[in-house]
Amino acid sequence: MNQAPLSSGNMGKWWVCGLLLLALMLNYMDRQTLSLTIVPISKELGLSNTQYGLLEKGFSYAFAFGGLLAGWLADKVSVRWLYPLVLFAWSAAGIASGFADRIGQALAPLVDSWSPGFVDPDSPTSCAFLGFLVCRTALGFFESGQWPCALITTQRLLEPADRPFGNGLLQSGASVGAILTPLVVQALVSGQPGSWRWPFVVIGVVGLIWILPWTWLVAGVRLDPLPRRCALDEDAAAPARTPPGLQVRRILALCAVVVAINLTWHFFRVWLPKMLEEYHGYQASSVRYFTAAYYIATDLGCITAGFAVRLLTARRMTVHAARLTIFLACALLTALSTVAAGLGQGPLLLILLLLIGFGSLGLFPNYYSLTQELSRRHQGKLTGVFGFVCWVATAQMQPLVGQHVDRTHSFADGIFWAGLAPAVAFLALCLLWGRADQSQRNSDSGGP
Repeated sequence: MNQAPLSSGNMGKWWVCGLLLLALMLNYMDRQTLSLTIVPISKELGLSNTQYGLLEKGFSYAFAFGGLLAGWLADKVSVRWLYPLVLFAWSAAGIASGFADRIGQALAPLVDSWSPGFVDPDSPTSCAFLGFLVCRTALGFFESGQWPCALITTQRLLEPADRPFGNGLLQSGASVGAILTPLVVQALVSGQPGSWRWPFVVIGVVGLIWILPWTWLVAGVRLDPLPRRCALDEDAAAPARTPPGLQVRRILALCAVVVAINLTWHFFRVWLPKMLEEYHGYQASSVRYFTAAYYIATDLGCITAGFAVRLLTARRMTVHAARLTIFLACALLTALSTVAAGLGQGPLLLILLLLIGFGSLGLFPNYYSLTQELSRRHQGKLTGVFGFVCWVATAQMQPLVGQHVDRTHSFADGIFWAGLAPAVAFLALCLLWGRADQSQRNSDSGGP
C-alpha cells in the first residue's frame, strides 16, 4: 500500500520522479568528469596513471562504506532532508575538485606534520594528488546516499503498479548523465591551462540548484521513517523461505556476479577516455563525442536486455532460463574485448567498443532481478552488502591497472581481461544458483 499520496495530485508524483532522474544524472556527471578531464589535468599537474588509479580506489572505498551508512540513515532519518543534504555535500565536493591542487597545497603542511612522507609540501604534483584524493573520497562517500534516498522516495510516492516506470525514469538518469558529461567537457575545456576546472564547477552548481525544486515538490509527500508495524505487515506477505543452504549458495553466486560485471563496467568507465586519447591517439574532441556514443550504446543494451527476457518468456521459456540466456549473450559481447585488445586506431576498434558497452550494461537488469529473489524483508540490507562487495573489489582493480599501464605503456592486457569477467559471473550462476522451482517461476512471471 502506498503510504504517501502526493497532495498536489497525480501529476505531481511524476515531477518528483523527474527530479530523481536529474539527481542521478548529476550524480553520474560529477563522478564521470574526472575521467574526461584527467588527460589535461595530468599534463598540467603531472599526475601519473598510478595516482589516477589510487584516486579511483579512494572513491570506491568511500562509496562502499558510505553506502552502508547511508542505507542505515535512510531508514532512520526523513529522506525529505537527508536527500538534499547528501546532494549538497556531493555537489560541494564536485566543485572543490575544480580547485583540488590549491586545496592540496593548503592541506599539505598539516598532513605532512601528521604523517611525514605521505605528501611533499614542496611538490606541486604531490599536493595536487592529495587535493584530488580528499575531494574524490568525499565525492564517493556522499554520492553513495543517492540510491537509498531515491528508492525510498519512489517506494513511498508511487503505487506498486507505478513503481517500475518510476524506477525506470530514475535509472535513465545515469545514462543521460554519461551522455551529457562528454558534451559539457567538450564545450568548457579548451587548450588553455586550468580550463579543466570549469566542468567541475558548473556541474556542481547545477546540483546545488536542484535542492530548491526538491524542497517545494516533496512538501506533500510523507518521507519520514516507517513505523515498525509496517515492516511486520510486509513480512506477512512474504513467500516461503528458500532452504538455507541454497540461499547461501545464491548469495555467493551474486557476490561473484556483482564483482565480475562491475569490474568490466568500471574498467571502461574509468579508463576508456584516457585509453583512446593516449594509447590510440584520438583527438580529445573525438574521444568526448565517442564517449557520449558509448553510453548511448550502454543504455540501449540495458533496455534491450530487459525486453529480450520478456520476449523469450512469451515464447514459453522459463524466466530463469531466459535470464541466463540473455546474460550469456551479453557476456559474449563483452568478451569481444579479447579482439579489441589487439587492434589499433580505426573503425573496427570503435565498433567493438560500442558492442562491449552494449553488453556490459545489459548484464545489470538480470542481476537486479536475481537479487530480488533472495528476500523481500532484507532487500535493502542485501543491496547494501552487494554494493559494498562491488566497490571494495573495484577499488582494488583501479590502482593495479594504473601501475600496469605506467609500467608497460599499454592498455591491451587490461582490455583483454576486463571483458572476460562476465563469463566468470555466468559460470557462478550456473554452478551455484540451482534450479528455480515452479513457484519461483510463477512469481517471476508475475513481476516483483
